[in-house]
Amino acid sequence: MTRNDWMLLLALSLLWGGSFFFVEIALAGLAPLSVVIGRVGIAAIVLGLLVALGAGGLPRRARGAALVMGFLNNAVPFTLFALAQGRIDGGLAAIVNATTPLWTVIVAHLATRDELATPAKAAGVVLGFAGVAVMAGRSGPSEAVAILLCLAAALSYGLAAVWGRRFRRMGVTPLATAFGQTAAATILVLPLWLAVDRPWTLGWPGPAPLAAVLAIALLSTVLAYLIYFRLLASAGATNLSLVTFLIPVSAVALGVAFLGESLAPRHVAGFVLIALGLMAMDGRMLRWTARLPGAR
Repeated sequence: MTRNDWMLLLALSLLWGGSFFFVEIALAGLAPLSVVIGRVGIAAIVLGLLVALGAGGLPRRARGAALVMGFLNNAVPFTLFALAQGRIDGGLAAIVNATTPLWTVIVAHLATRDELATPAKAAGVVLGFAGVAVMAGRSGPSEAVAILLCLAAALSYGLAAVWGRRFRRMGVTPLATAFGQTAAATILVLPLWLAVDRPWTLGWPGPAPLAAVLAIALLSTVLAYLIYFRLLASAGATNLSLVTFLIPVSAVALGVAFLGESLAPRHVAGFVLIALGLMAMDGRMLRWTARLPGAR
């Protein structure tokens, strides 16, 4: 990768790691569904404007697929993470989010014929989920429930990763895909938000939660998608997968620096196992081992 690619990768990790940080701030004055509808709704408006300016809308044939994508990649995981972060810190939620590639391997193996799990990927999945077990082993009921919510959200991302392959075959542009899924998520979440949160009964949340929702929508969603698709074209999917390792680091660093959060030793140990599992899956660990002095 070029130096510019590395800078964009670090920026992307900060933006996506920052989403957990911003959710923490937003939840101080808003209910979880209010945070979610603000994120997807604002993002859909901005991405829709960008699509309109580019004269490349979402084809009618892709709208059904976009509805499923919005459900799997936005509505479900955003809601589950927001609910979980009412119980645990954003840094821990980001660590569990790093299991997304593990779920993707499992889903792809079961649902496709061209992405079957290799022994290295299977070993990585085992290592990764062993890390989750270490983190959850001594947790209380509230934390255990939150970890399960985060795991379910990561599974939803894994399902979305496999489902999203069809957009390239349809010839849908990445920007149109991003708009389609956020617009679909807005349509899906809106009635639930109105029924559960009843926003007309809520008080003023304060400037900090509102600013956090704007940051999640504009920075961690719109800008992050634009950087993601640019990196995908310039650096490739394999190099882009490095962001999985960096997101928890960014989320933990922001939480420690600005919110006074901290991780227990078992959380750190769990993250190490998840990281080792991810390295085993993509072959990075084996290549690094082969370069060690005396390796053959």
